[in-house]
Amino acid sequence: MSKSMTGYGRGEAVLNGRSFVVEVRSVNNRYLDCNVKCPREFLFVEDQVKKRVQSATTRGKVDVFITVDSSKAEGVRVTVNQPLAESYRAALQVLASSYQLRDDVSVSLLSRFPEVLQVEKAADGLDALGADLCSVVDLALERYNDMRTREGERLASDIRSKLDTLENYVSQVEARSPQTVAEYRARLLAKMEELLANTQIDESRILTEAALFADKVAVDEETVRLRSHFAQAREMISGGQPVGRKLDFLVQEINRETNTICSKGSDLEIARLGVEMKSEIEKIREQIQNLE
Repeated sequence: MSKSMTGYGRGEAVLNGRSFVVEVRSVNNRYLDCNVKCPREFLFVEDQVKKRVQSATTRGKVDVFITVDSSKAEGVRVTVNQPLAESYRAALQVLASSYQLRDDVSVSLLSRFPEVLQVEKAADGLDALGADLCSVVDLALERYNDMRTREGERLASDIRSKLDTLENYVSQVEARSPQTVAEYRARLLAKMEELLANTQIDESRILTEAALFADKVAVDEETVRLRSHFAQAREMISGGQPVGRKLDFLVQEINRETNTICSKGSDLEIARLGVEMKSEIEKIREQIQNLE
């Protein structure tokens, strides 16, 4: 089943006294670009998270946001970086003295500066901590993929509908093509009768000219290839594998065959059908940009 490149998933759980929240969201991108944002003390698990994202999707710009509340966890200790806190306090006093400001340095103010308060965890618990976090990442990715699957099925349904429309236009082109030859033969005969008046008209010449015209405007090869492309596109969409790039190439081929039909035809109706086909092809191309 096809998946969209855009999606969102959220996972949250309380494990071993820690509260984990993981959010995954993605937008269209030509390749996979994964960015993980997490607290500094959990950077050790970043590679594991990226591997899980790579297993879940192959394309898109994916952002993973991780927040962890470890205040109630066992084996965790909050310490004060006293040298850094003293540096911040001294700098604030310099500001107060230099600009005649009130010296209102408080504990709450100092605690908000980066790395003044540090969370220390037992080294022997890193593996367990990583496993806990990754389990929540897996939950978020599962919901993320559920959303992408639902959106992908809607996109696939719309593409199938447009392929049906294109196939209907091809049928009209196939039905109209022989008529253009008959009409050309009739116009050619009328023109020769007008020019030659009572002179005997060479019927074989008429047949030869009509045959040459028929060969020139024949679109049988193009319509056969188009139907083959349509069938291949439907098969790709239903295959369950990432198909965005393959479909993009196939749509280029469909557009090329349509351009050939338009260039061959000298009939207004076929030209109109060609324009309608190109319009549908462009709509399919836009939808494919959203597929993984």
